[in-house]
Amino acid sequence: MARDESIVDAQPYPDDLVVEGALRPTRLSEFVGQERVKSQLGLVLEAAGRRQRPADHVLLSGPPGLGKTTLATIIATEMQAPLRITSGPALQHAGDVAAVLSSLQPGEVLFLDEIHRTSRPAEEMLYLAMEDFRVDVVVGKGPGATAIPLEIAPFTLVGATTRAGLLPSPLRDRFGFTAHLDFYDPVDLIVIIQRSASLLEMSITDEGAAEIAGRCRGTPRIANRLLRRVRDWAQVHGTGDIDLDTAQAALDLYEVDHLGLDRIDRAVLDLLVRRFGGGPVGLSTLAVAVGEEPETIETVAEPFLVRLGLVMRTPRGRVATPAAWAHLGLRPETAQGTLDL
Repeated sequence: MARDESIVDAQPYPDDLVVEGALRPTRLSEFVGQERVKSQLGLVLEAAGRRQRPADHVLLSGPPGLGKTTLATIIATEMQAPLRITSGPALQHAGDVAAVLSSLQPGEVLFLDEIHRTSRPAEEMLYLAMEDFRVDVVVGKGPGATAIPLEIAPFTLVGATTRAGLLPSPLRDRFGFTAHLDFYDPVDLIVIIQRSASLLEMSITDEGAAEIAGRCRGTPRIANRLLRRVRDWAQVHGTGDIDLDTAQAALDLYEVDHLGLDRIDRAVLDLLVRRFGGGPVGLSTLAVAVGEEPETIETVAEPFLVRLGLVMRTPRGRVATPAAWAHLGLRPETAQGTLDL
């Protein structure tokens, strides 16, 4: 069968892969936003460098997409040390921790993502390793078991978590520096979007960058994702350049409104207001009505709606605020069965 010459093999271009990786800043001076965390972390790293010692263990907490992984990479770069990356779910046994720690080089940075999901036996082995740079390997079983102390090279543990409250106090207190990352201001997001557009060799106006920044929930990861989708629209339907009209048309196509609400967010808000009269509505009932799992509603849609002041959590269920009615262009008294908000 003759090969269709119009079919092009789908292979990644090396230059594209390099550019995509370059969207993450590699130095602390290139990191945009989080000024308080940057100044504190910069002081910790500079002091450790002057002492020629590994930096204290660092705990980074905050919602997803704010730069915890990027900061871990920056810490390793600033310390001129290798970086080892693993995650909490991958460390379920004490032997897993011992295997990782025993292979670390002196001064190496170990990035442990989702550290709150590490198993309890693995956590307890981390306690001794973080303080004394030693682990006890148990050989044998029962009364004949023997604990053999194993010295490990000094290292810096960088833990990242989206739920700092789930960390046990003994583990949390062993970190020498803890930082909480906040959502970004639109001004910082505009700078991030313009930097990413430059690296992707895209032309974007200040108005176009501001439009994307206003719809990305204060999160750089979402901002870069929306930038790529706007780029797609501009290359297919426009001139390839991104201005205000292009950004609005693209984001409307992908159902992201001017507040950053997506399809699930608006579905929750619409059902809560129109079908249930503003609430209160239980989480399970709301999830069934939307057609999503309760965990999806609680962890994906609800935090942003609560942060915007559109939804309130009450002991009786979820309640729509007057701002939610206004966002949908309604008034509370226009629906049947509404509550007095």
